[in-house]
Amino acid sequence: MHLVPTILLLSSICHFAVANNGQASVAFRFHNKCPFPVWPAAAPNAGHPVIAAGGFLLLPNRTRRVRSPPTWNGRFWARTGCDFSSSRACQTGDCQGRLACNGTIGTPPATLVSLQEVDSEPSFYDVSLVDGYNLPVSVSTWPAEDKCSIGGCTRDVNSVCPRELQVVHEASGAVVACRSACLAFDLDAFCCRNAYGTPETCRDSVYSRVFKEACPGYFSYAYDAPPPLVNCHAGEYVVTFCPARWGSGHLPL
Repeated sequence: MHLVPTILLLSSICHFAVANNGQASVAFRFHNKCPFPVWPAAAPNAGHPVIAAGGFLLLPNRTRRVRSPPTWNGRFWARTGCDFSSSRACQTGDCQGRLACNGTIGTPPATLVSLQEVDSEPSFYDVSLVDGYNLPVSVSTWPAEDKCSIGGCTRDVNSVCPRELQVVHEASGAVVACRSACLAFDLDAFCCRNAYGTPETCRDSVYSRVFKEACPGYFSYAYDAPPPLVNCHAGEYVVTFCPARWGSGHLPL
């Protein structure tokens, strides 16, 4: 996300807060349950450091643990179909062709896990499709608590994505991501801006409802209500890509 479109600004509304509570650091455990490699990426909010060099490879059924300062703010996403010998390395979520994004925001559409600090309060976190979708993601605390979990999706959004929102792999014709309506059409009503810049004036649409029906625990648009934020504090959080294993028909090429 380096040509930062307006849609990216909307996702800053919903973030994840990691508060200090006397801890020296917070751990994030990334688990890849997809039947293909993913390249997790991290981008800090302004004033926060880059963690894990901003990105790394995670093979199927592998886990990587990353530590951050206790008040780190930012976002995570997974890149798919990457080949770092090309200038646009990844089919989805690419960050200027780099393996280590080093703080660069990825190109939408990509499913975002967002984090925001609130001093002396538990963590706030969410999964957002405001920038569109590429993979299902779940988030939980460790040890796990039901009230602190964001589940994955009941369906793969790419399999139900309207044609006008689809991102299609040129060689195979496979749908590899689904754009949000804001990203696809750049209209105020979909982007929740100008006259539509309040919860009262920006409402759901036929497109956001596709997202919501498939992934009920995620933000489907900027003013999704009630806001699907989770408010829990833990010393470790688990971010799982493809929490429900997909069939072979869903593998990115």
